[in-house]
Amino acid sequence: MPIPWMTVLKLVPWTDVIRNAPQVADGARKLWDSVNKKSAPPLAASAVPLIATGDLGADLRALQQRLEAQEAISAELHAQMVASSELIKTLADQNAQLVARVEANRVRAARLAAFAIMLGAVALLSLIVALVRT
Repeated sequence: MPIPWMTVLKLVPWTDVIRNAPQVADGARKLWDSVNKKSAPPLAASAVPLIATGDLGADLRALQQRLEAQEAISAELHAQMVASSELIKTLADQNAQLVARVEANRVRAARLAAFAIMLGAVALLSLIVALVRT
């Protein structure tokens, strides 16, 4: 049985979400800055298996090719990490904006509820006064 959305939304600790939103956004910005400042290693050739041939020069060339292949993989992983951290930063910024809008809507709803209560009290008072006069 699916859970109704209103029940799910009522279970969310909105005060904690609103209180922690700036910290989440700051943490994402710091992550983005730290990842973005690191330089990616240079791209290299593809992987070559290491087979000991007994020839020192050939073994060194094979090791060099393996090292270059690993550097290429490392560069690719770094690019993925940068892209992921950029996405996290974007999502954190959007979350901060969403939380700010939710907070503004909560304040508006509270004001509207207070106004509706006052309006209801005035209407009730007017009804009482009208009934007393008749």
